[in-house]
Amino acid sequence: MSIISRGFHGRARTEDSDLPPGQHLTTDFPVLSAGPTPRIHLDSWRFGVTTEDGNSRSWDWLGFRRLPAEEIHVDLHCVTKWSKLSTTWRGVSVDTLLEHVETSAEFALVSSYGGYTTNLPLEDLTDGKAWIAFEYDGAELHPEHGGPARLLVPHLYLWKSAKWVRGIELRDDDEPGFWEQLGYHNYGDPWREQRYWAD
Repeated sequence: MSIISRGFHGRARTEDSDLPPGQHLTTDFPVLSAGPTPRIHLDSWRFGVTTEDGNSRSWDWLGFRRLPAEEIHVDLHCVTKWSKLSTTWRGVSVDTLLEHVETSAEFALVSSYGGYTTNLPLEDLTDGKAWIAFEYDGAELHPEHGGPARLLVPHLYLWKSAKWVRGIELRDDDEPGFWEQLGYHNYGDPWREQRYWAD
């Protein structure tokens, strides 16, 4: 009889050391969404940042596309256990969007067209860890993958990379988002298999 708990001993890793535990490699890009795919016209698209004091700034599509963008090469890990390695994106760093924002907030609530939300510690969106991406694999981002723009936070499970993103609310408190209220882990680190509340 073992006296070592599963949590202490860990789960078996895949043979590929580039994959977090419990993940399998895919060459496809599966489409998973909680509801219908929003179709956002670029002339009505807006993205905003609101601070804990209620101050806000926003960009329309043309203003957003004038911001400095960068190419991003990252691996993706979905909570449904697939991983896709070496993906290529283009987007605007969240650091750029927060450059002139004064805040002492520790948390962020990200909202999307269609009503989806997800929560993150603000430190997981800064210091080169997150982008608002508008291109994938050299082409404009298709709606089924979150176009015209989505959040990209590749060091966390993919549900934290909100599709069809419309804004970031900076907060003093941590308000759970859509999947977090339904039992997904509040943080979602794939290397620690933080899939659900009990993980």
